Amino acid sequence: MNYAFPFRLDPSSAQAAQTGYERHVEQMIRQVLLTAPGERVNRPEFGCGLRQLLFAPHREALDATTKLVVLQSLNRWLAGPIQVREVKVSPQQDGAGLLIQIDYLLVETQTNKRTTVRVLG
Repeated sequence: MNYAFPFRLDPSSAQAAQTGYERHVEQMIRQVLLTAPGERVNRPEFGCGLRQLLFAPHREALDATTKLVVLQSLNRWLAGPIQVREVKVSPQQDGAGLLIQIDYLLVETQTNKRTTVRVLG
């Protein structure tokens, strides 16, 4: 069963809202990237810690560090559902955050997918 994120009730059935598998995996990617380690009480090591990188001056070294952190986190927490193909990092045009583009293979369907995550400061 693929529960929707954020968790909510479906108004028509009064049950937990569900979503399709591809959307569910995309939501899991966002959860990994936007959760700070220590934020989840029962799993304190879960997450990526991207927001900590937002306050560093944007340079090529920050892009490389961000790519590495994203790749390691996704490979650790989502190694079964996805295989990460490529991670691209760029500053938002207004300079208030980062855009992270992830190209991945959805293992269950052998489909290439892409998702973009905005990390705001």
